[in-house]
Amino acid sequence: MKKRSTANGMKGVVEWTVGMDLGDRTSHICVLDEGGTVVERGKVQTTREGLSRRFEGQARMRIALEVGTHSPWVSRLLKDLGHEVLVANPRKTRLIYQSRGKQDPVDAEALARIARLDPKLLYPVEHRAEAVAQDLAVIRARDALVRTRTQLVNHVRGAVKATGHRVKKCSTRTFTEKAVGEIPEEVREALSSVVTTFEVVSRQILVLDKRIRELGKEKYPETALLRQVGGVGPIVALAYVLTLEHSGRFRRSRAVGPYLGLVPARSQSGDSDPELRITKEGDNLVRRLLVQSAQYILGPFGEDCDLRRFGLALSARGQRNAKKRAVIAVARKLAVLLHRLWKSAEVYEPLRKAGDSQDAIVAA
Repeated sequence: MKKRSTANGMKGVVEWTVGMDLGDRTSHICVLDEGGTVVERGKVQTTREGLSRRFEGQARMRIALEVGTHSPWVSRLLKDLGHEVLVANPRKTRLIYQSRGKQDPVDAEALARIARLDPKLLYPVEHRAEAVAQDLAVIRARDALVRTRTQLVNHVRGAVKATGHRVKKCSTRTFTEKAVGEIPEEVREALSSVVTTFEVVSRQILVLDKRIRELGKEKYPETALLRQVGGVGPIVALAYVLTLEHSGRFRRSRAVGPYLGLVPARSQSGDSDPELRITKEGDNLVRRLLVQSAQYILGPFGEDCDLRRFGLALSARGQRNAKKRAVIAVARKLAVLLHRLWKSAEVYEPLRKAGDSQDAIVAA
């Protein structure tokens, strides 16, 4: 433990600042004392044992590191050892990751100096709890399998098309039946293993679908509040809840849209204020799932509701990319609505605004 002698002979704890550039096998560290002087540069193994040997039993330190593959478990471990941990948002620390002289030791020192100067400049993020991360891994595993299945389908269609034939359009559920019968003889043997793999992947997706439904029903019953909205199923509801973790995370529901990257970016300077694309910050999977739900709401099977009427009105304006803009706008409103339902536990009214307008007309 790092200590110093005080005037009365007592020993006081010295809080040092550490910058850590995480690597896959080893991580570079830079330690600053209270005056900002570098007192140590070195490496530590990126393992639980290596980090524990280096930081266990030390006086409380402020440790800064960047978001990455290892940052969730490393931050939890260091917190358990009694240290203050700041996980820097790389989107906000371009000073580090866009530096022309980028090196691991230099990055570690930059993290330490920023953390010592003002931790808010790191725009620190908070990693979710380990149990929540494990449940979210189920959804991510399903997403990986769905993407794999899509690649298999595209491969079969492309290979068949190259022979001058085509596989008819069909749903994923009926693809095996229709594909096997329409694959020409010259490529049937080559594609048999792809079709078999498709069937295996599809079965595993069904297993994960069942697991997701069980999680929502048994462990996260609040997902039922979100599923009141048409187009929001067990996967979307559970992914949303696990990503936000708790409804009190945001004081205002409108803050969820920017958090999930569903608001336009800004680059205002003087009289210039161009119209930019959405920021796409936050969790990519949840944002993609919300967009899919918005597409369903605006599609032919979406039920009549305020969200659908709002989106269709935007699409009807005829502006450039009006339909795409409408989908994003509905996804953003959907994110806000889900948080509102979760926080208030209200019964969802699909045509609430329409009802208010009708009541106003009757009262007049």
